[in-house]
Amino acid sequence: MAGLIAALLIPVSFLKPFHLVEMRLYDLFSIVGPPLPPHPGAVVVAIDEPSFSEIGQRWPWPRDLHAKLVASLRAAGAKVIAFDIIFAEPSEGEEDAKLANALGPDVVLAADDVTTPLDQGIQTTRVNPIDPFLDAGAHPGVTSVDLDGDAYLRRMPTLPDSFAAETLRLSGHPVTPPPEGALIQYFGPFRTYPTVSYYQALDPENFLPPGRFKDQIVLVGLSLKAATSPDSGAPDSFPTAYTLRTESLTAGVEVHATILDNLRHGLYALPAPRLAIAGLILAAALSAAALCRRGISWRTGLAAFATVAFFILGAWALLRFGRIWVAPALPIAATLTVFGARFGLDFARERQMRQAVSTAFSRYLSPELVAQLARDPGALKLGGERRNLSILFCDVRGFTTLSEKLKDSPERLTSLINRLLDPLSEAILNEGGTIDKYMGDCVMAFWNAPLPTPDHAVRSVRASLRMMDAVTALNETLRKEQGDDAPVFAVGVGINTGDCVVGNVGSRWRYDYTALGDSVNLASRLESLSKEYGVSLILGPTTAEAVREHYVLIELDRIAVRGRATESAIFTVVAPAENRADPDIAELRNLHPRLLAHLRAGHFGEATEMVERCKILAPSLSAYYARLTARFPETT
Repeated sequence: MAGLIAALLIPVSFLKPFHLVEMRLYDLFSIVGPPLPPHPGAVVVAIDEPSFSEIGQRWPWPRDLHAKLVASLRAAGAKVIAFDIIFAEPSEGEEDAKLANALGPDVVLAADDVTTPLDQGIQTTRVNPIDPFLDAGAHPGVTSVDLDGDAYLRRMPTLPDSFAAETLRLSGHPVTPPPEGALIQYFGPFRTYPTVSYYQALDPENFLPPGRFKDQIVLVGLSLKAATSPDSGAPDSFPTAYTLRTESLTAGVEVHATILDNLRHGLYALPAPRLAIAGLILAAALSAAALCRRGISWRTGLAAFATVAFFILGAWALLRFGRIWVAPALPIAATLTVFGARFGLDFARERQMRQAVSTAFSRYLSPELVAQLARDPGALKLGGERRNLSILFCDVRGFTTLSEKLKDSPERLTSLINRLLDPLSEAILNEGGTIDKYMGDCVMAFWNAPLPTPDHAVRSVRASLRMMDAVTALNETLRKEQGDDAPVFAVGVGINTGDCVVGNVGSRWRYDYTALGDSVNLASRLESLSKEYGVSLILGPTTAEAVREHYVLIELDRIAVRGRATESAIFTVVAPAENRADPDIAELRNLHPRLLAHLRAGHFGEATEMVERCKILAPSLSAYYARLTARFPETT
């Protein structure tokens, strides 16, 4: 199997499209702890936005300005001055003469090799600076570069008279052209090299510290910030290895500075031969086969991880210290494919065994239980754990009436209830709740199980408010679809927080993941009380205490709770906490407790005016206040 996988992967390493994958990996590996030259080999004089602003002329600038720059840099002690600008055509007036007078054997001017495809082959034409500049002693340096298929610049120029090589040679350093296919080692993103603006270099005494250009190689070229964006389309800027991380391009003049240091210090990388990669793929496949020959387990998982890490770290170390690039993609692919194939075979065998078990036990157990047993036998254990939950019950108001009305159209009734349960369920799930069950038109849900949810009480209340908004939106949609005869839905919600038993509960034949306990019963009771009190939401005392910082609450009443000697208060939500400063809300919070105190004390006359005022302050609670006063006939 390992040999077959290697035989399938080795041809891939010879495909040109796959080379781009290897080059992208080179980009990623080469910027992790890159080898840096002892010091930057050149200073960049940038033709940038500040220079355009200071000089105040459109590009191309007059050549007598470049002559001033040469004189200024030479006076400042520059060893070599290299222009990444092609002066291939004469200009008007005396400008060429002025620049020619300024040039000399310490100046490199950009040249270019232009390739033209013809029927009989490819024609290469050398575009040199104009003769007066070469006659003045300037040296041409070819700036042409070869881009990869993804337009990234990675390959070193191999011409002996390349721009960087000619500049380095003039500075007194011997130059050996790199082998074909050598890869550039970049040292940083845009503006990594020391850079000064063109206008500063024209007058270094006023703009720059002393000795800034002393014995330095100076490269002059375009370096515009507009060119740093990959989608800017600006000329003379290139995607490099750092583009993946910074999403910026690097100016061509800075690329030539990088190539110069690659040549000077031998920092470029050489790709490993294809035959070596093929041998590595075969070795990786055989090693993986040996490691998993006894089957897949956690140990083989660790072995696979260690093997992948070995190829990744080995490729980086060989690149960093040996300057050889061995792309790890295919060796890793061979390793993982062998492990994956072995896992697939083991999984297929296990599936066959499970099928055999299912066939045997299906004579004695229900199909559902057999399927569960085959997947996870440990999951069949009944029981649960004690946990503090927030339990929500939501019931549709008037569902019985609607069912009676649509008794002859069960399909429509089912469609309506499904359209309602869908947004109600979505509201619960969006707040991280667990839907326990649907009971006709009722939904039960809880929070803080199976996964812990520290703010479960707040989430449950927030879900209930989402549910009410969803019901309002559905009613509006139905009214638009069906007109005035459309059903109008309303819900009642009860939420309680307390300790419950949660887990797999049921019989040997069927069970559910559910919650049990008095706290669940109280939540169900609160939901049924919401209709009696004329409100959409009732909170138990523990839930109310947990959400008091997040919502404005009012006490509705006190009810007897099983297991407690005293009555417990129940609450509803009036508004979010940020509305506390609203005058009506503030007055209601002050008036409502006094109203309840008067009613409990039997002072029904004093409570009458308070009730009317509360109805004005909280119109949404009008039904509650009407039912409240109905319980005390003396107030009427």
